[in-house]
Amino acid sequence: MRYLLLIADDEAMRAGWTPEDDAAMLAGYDAFGNEMGQRGVLRGGERLRPASDATTVRVRNGETLASDGPFAETKEQIGGYFVVDCKDLDEAIEVASKIPGAKHGSIEVRPIWEM
Repeated sequence: MRYLLLIADDEAMRAGWTPEDDAAMLAGYDAFGNEMGQRGVLRGGERLRPASDATTVRVRNGETLASDGPFAETKEQIGGYFVVDCKDLDEAIEVASKIPGAKHGSIEVRPIWEM
């Protein structure tokens, strides 16, 4: 079954990071990608631009409304995602626990509804 692993964290937390902190985080994601690629579960994933670059679209009464920023005003924002193909939810949770962002943010594990 395929799962979407949504990586959320507080973007403001990274404001005080040093270049070394960034390098360590990127190395962690590289290691995660290599491990999950070798296991054969990784199907894709991307890092997202900051929430301040987002646009939210709504259609109300036939009119398209676009507004700057994310829909929800929350402390944590989605910063990236992975698509994985796991045998079950337990394996998807185990994979999610290895994402470096889980150490300071959260990973939402959501089954993909096959169409």
